[in-house]
Amino acid sequence: MFIDWNQIDTVLLDMDGTLLDRHFDDHFWLEHVPKRYAAQNGIPLPEAKEVLYAQFRSQERTLNWTDLDYWSERLGLDIPLLKLEVEHLIAVHPGVVEFLLFLRQSGKSVWLVTNAHGKTLSLKMRKTRLGPYFTGIVSAHEIGLPKEENAFWGKLREKVPYDPARTLLGEDSETNLGTAERYGIRFLVYVSRFSSTVHPTPSTRFPSINHFTELIPHPDDRRIVIPE
Repeated sequence: MFIDWNQIDTVLLDMDGTLLDRHFDDHFWLEHVPKRYAAQNGIPLPEAKEVLYAQFRSQERTLNWTDLDYWSERLGLDIPLLKLEVEHLIAVHPGVVEFLLFLRQSGKSVWLVTNAHGKTLSLKMRKTRLGPYFTGIVSAHEIGLPKEENAFWGKLREKVPYDPARTLLGEDSETNLGTAERYGIRFLVYVSRFSSTVHPTPSTRFPSINHFTELIPHPDDRRIVIPE
């Protein structure tokens, strides 16, 4: 698949797993929260994981999934405070800063578009200092819909003036790429190396990359090849 950067005005980028290593989030929700929940409720860690994993699954593909206030109330834990305990695990994927610099130097409109809650965004932007690279940042909580909903991408245009035919979306979620595809976003890229702790597996549906440096063309070639 060839991409001619002259055909792209806007780049939409997901955060967790796409720009940032998802190891932080996986460790936090699958290990750290159960550990604190088990201690608070006086139950064994395996039992805490069984209880919490079921609750997490019940809210997949909804805004509650990433709503820190929702989980604080439901679990009886201060979730934002617990995130601070493991914030040292927050990390930017290799090649991300170089890619963001390329986009800004190329005059593209670059938007961070994420399902993440505002409190998570604040923590991660403070930790990574990526904020200044973006034209703007939009949370799905502002839109009122998660990216898993087809209608999300239309409502996003109320905040981001983009032309789907001249837009590239980078995501580590095939589901979200699918809803964007149905809306008509033309250039779709799957980030297969979403976590430093897993072996990357390319998508069978979308062009895939491991690192964003793969999308930076050589100076003498404005077109690039995305591995299928």
